[in-house]
Amino acid sequence: MDTHTGTLRHLLCVFLTCVPSLLLQGCNPFAQTGRSKLQNKRASLNQQIIKQMRMRAGAENLLRATSNNKVKEMVLLELSYVNSNLQLLTGELDGLNSSVDVYQNSQETANIPLIALGLKETKEVDFSAPFKDFISEHYSEDGSRYEDEIADLMDLRQACRTPSRTEAGVELLSKYSSHLPLVESRFFSPNRPTGIFFTWYDSFTGVPVCQQNLSLEKASVLFNMAALYSQIGTRSNRQSAAGLEEAISSFQKAAGILNHLKETYTHIPSYDMSPAMLSMLIRLMLAQAQECLFEKTALPGVRNHFSSLMKMAQEAAKVSEIYDQVHQSMIQMPIKDHVPFFWSTMSQVKTNHYRSMAHYFVASALLDHELNPRDDEDQQEKTLSQVYDKFPEGCSAPPEALRIYSLCHNLNKLDALQDILRASHQRSLNKYSESENEEEFTDYMEAPDILPKTEHRAEMEFPAAAKVKVTDFFHKLGPVSVFSAKQRWTAPRTVRCRPEDRDVGFTLKGESPVQVVSLDPLCPAAADGLKEGDYIVAVGDTDCKWMSVGDVMRLLKDVDEEGIDIQVVSLMDSNPPMPTKSATFSGNLPKTYSMICLAHNDQDKSSKSRKVAKKSSFLSWGLKNKLKSASTLSLPTADHSGALPWNKPRPTFPSSSPYNDGALY
Repeated sequence: MDTHTGTLRHLLCVFLTCVPSLLLQGCNPFAQTGRSKLQNKRASLNQQIIKQMRMRAGAENLLRATSNNKVKEMVLLELSYVNSNLQLLTGELDGLNSSVDVYQNSQETANIPLIALGLKETKEVDFSAPFKDFISEHYSEDGSRYEDEIADLMDLRQACRTPSRTEAGVELLSKYSSHLPLVESRFFSPNRPTGIFFTWYDSFTGVPVCQQNLSLEKASVLFNMAALYSQIGTRSNRQSAAGLEEAISSFQKAAGILNHLKETYTHIPSYDMSPAMLSMLIRLMLAQAQECLFEKTALPGVRNHFSSLMKMAQEAAKVSEIYDQVHQSMIQMPIKDHVPFFWSTMSQVKTNHYRSMAHYFVASALLDHELNPRDDEDQQEKTLSQVYDKFPEGCSAPPEALRIYSLCHNLNKLDALQDILRASHQRSLNKYSESENEEEFTDYMEAPDILPKTEHRAEMEFPAAAKVKVTDFFHKLGPVSVFSAKQRWTAPRTVRCRPEDRDVGFTLKGESPVQVVSLDPLCPAAADGLKEGDYIVAVGDTDCKWMSVGDVMRLLKDVDEEGIDIQVVSLMDSNPPMPTKSATFSGNLPKTYSMICLAHNDQDKSSKSRKVAKKSSFLSWGLKNKLKSASTLSLPTADHSGALPWNKPRPTFPSSSPYNDGALY
């Protein structure tokens, strides 16, 4: 049995190597990566969730219909089991959404993990029979002539379920997204249902949503494009400048697509694409882009200079502020019930971590700097006054991030994050112990909040790759502006065109297809049924739906007295009934639109104008410090190998390595 299995695998590898064109670019359905395994588990959970929801719907219907007390007791017992199973399944799905380590770079061991969106799952869709029937009935053509085109469309959609985590994967989704408006114009009439149902699962809850129109399909593909960009961002190598640039760009593009989705599709009945949820996800993507911008600034090392440290303190405070906004949006209803607890805890941890890092930079500047004769003391005093606003009643201490970290079970699995937080805490304690006996410290006070400020703000970016030019699969049907599902046409009629004195008896106008105008009512073509306003779709055996006036006239000018058959169609005048509303289902139950469409306030609350109070000088704190300060410092890392560029030859700020205790940063 093993021999046969090995032979089959070998033949498959040879087949894929020799015929690479059969696989669509950006798609590798045979790759069993950690991400694909995670998606398979999510798909399996989605199926189990919908099964339990159907059972619950049936039990609730029976409970309303029966008056038998014994039956009610049995149904209530069954409902308790079903609800319990649903809680367990949604808990498992929450755990899968918390598996951020699957999306990180394989070499990434020294940076705080980032959060990636999982791809939305969908069921397969068979376009074959409905599209062929529609072509036969609406366009009066043989639907079997379009089997290859329909198969290509279905292959493209199937490939989009497993895109590679690269720009090629994004291009694949973009290609399908660009085909959808063309497909909608060709086959989705406002007056008749197609019978095609598109089913997509909520990426957070696993709840299925089903619609007959293409709005859900188009919105879900856009969501997956944003999710794919977020995954590209998390897998980038943040130990290099190029990798950080890729991460920054990817998160900004993810935010841009999510913003476009929010502004374009406002009534999609799926929690993960509700306005409030999309607003939160946009904030999250921009926060992670800002975090990477901060890491990029600190990558070559931060000069242990007063102004440089103050600048980095405000940059860290900016990252903390943005993550605080993300956390506040995550704990609002109804988002709170659908976002993984891991996500909200991670954002809270980063809020406190970067806040403590900002305080560390300021403390280092105040304690370690020495005022040189060339330094401008007034300028440094001004710089310090611009860092602080006022003295609050209190603020989070550096250990707060560690305390919050311990509250989430899934966070405890991230060793790198734990190492970084502990390293930061230990360095703060070391800094405190170094200055504990300093004579200058005559009084202690709460550290004031540091005003956030950045020179490089993360911005939303709508990628050019999201819109690509494609060739219509159903090009043979004719120009989509004319031959669309909205227009109703007569079946093609055959008319004999016989010229008299080289005059066919009518003139043509328009581009493609050309239209008959100025028809002589006494000409042979008019007697055979030709009418003004008819569109010529064929001359003899030549299809001319895409021909211009000149091309069609060249076909007709050499016709002899026997004439030639032409095929024409007429636009039908009709008063279509009101469009039927598309059915929307969620777990076999009608979907409620009320809660999910609550818009979240996107605009940051504008801060009031603040007056900076005059502070007493802190610059004298470090004048008696005799310790030799390091020339540069770097971000906290979980790397123990010392192989990172910022670890050698300069000391690391602060490192989790137990052998770096002698280093200042």
